[in-house]
Amino acid sequence: ESGQLQEMVSSILNQVLQAQCSEQLGAEPHERSSERKDYRNGERPRQIYTRIGKLHLRVPQTRHGTFSTDLFKRYQRSEQALVLSFMEMYLQGVSTRKVTKITEELCGAQFSKSTVSQLCLELDARVNAWRSRRLDEHTYPFLIVDAMVVKCRKDGAIRSTGILIPFGVNQLGEREILGVYEADSESQSSWSDVFLDLKNRGLKGVELIVSDQHQGLVNAAQKHFQGSAWQRCQVHFIRNILGYAPKRYRREIAEKLKAVFASADAKTAKLVANALIEEYEDKAPKAMLCLESGLDDALSILNLPEPYRRRLRTSNLAERVNEEVRRREKVIRIFPNEASAIRLIGAILVEI
Repeated sequence: ESGQLQEMVSSILNQVLQAQCSEQLGAEPHERSSERKDYRNGERPRQIYTRIGKLHLRVPQTRHGTFSTDLFKRYQRSEQALVLSFMEMYLQGVSTRKVTKITEELCGAQFSKSTVSQLCLELDARVNAWRSRRLDEHTYPFLIVDAMVVKCRKDGAIRSTGILIPFGVNQLGEREILGVYEADSESQSSWSDVFLDLKNRGLKGVELIVSDQHQGLVNAAQKHFQGSAWQRCQVHFIRNILGYAPKRYRREIAEKLKAVFASADAKTAKLVANALIEEYEDKAPKAMLCLESGLDDALSILNLPEPYRRRLRTSNLAERVNEEVRRREKVIRIFPNEASAIRLIGAILVEI
């Protein structure tokens, strides 16, 4: 995976260098132009060592040596910030104002909107290749699925858009982001489409699905992965229970819930839960009803051997990735369209 990322980053930085050269010369390669200031004269190799490995770059040369770039100085000064900056440059391509600001920051030059659009196409191709890659190489006994909501402009209005991200844990114990989809996170048909795509790409061997309680998700999972167990994320479940509890009882109920989910087996967990329900059914009736109705689904993990339980009792893996996406996404706040949301989030997921 790191090799793919090195290739993607190298390719985009090489395009930045070529685009910057065109801007400085006033002409594209082989273009006849009265505005031309100099002529290309081959390229020289340049390597940069980064946190993702060695990048192989091709620096344009000109006949009179007029081409210059600050890219390498800026890269060495803040490589991580630069990786984010050039991604944002393409990903925000619809907004001319943002493109101008970021490209000036990155390279000390402005690129035309058509240049940025062309660079977007390259990144789209790489992100889409990652999203559609085959999954036949492994079996994935554990599937963790989650959704987040971002804001996109659509039909002249700002609308909430669901981003669905499935994760797999393969038979070697390796965690992997399997893809990213734009769809309604509450819809059974949306999740059905996601699961069908994963299966068509070769996903197999699913024994346990971990998620929050999106009813459409659960129904779609039962349809596409018959015989698999469903583990309701315990963190989300506890939040749901406490959301129904009166404020003055929340802390003590939260402490007692820890004992429920720390139980060694389902029988013990139910005994502890029943004692909790009996104690608080009059003080916090809605919270106890929530606990009672969802308990079995939150204890599925206890059917697995002990070493698996801690990592699979919640969808925290997805939550951590979501936090990283949010950190980058808040720079943009509102995506100009759904395609740009998939472009940014897909690029971040490839990087992760």
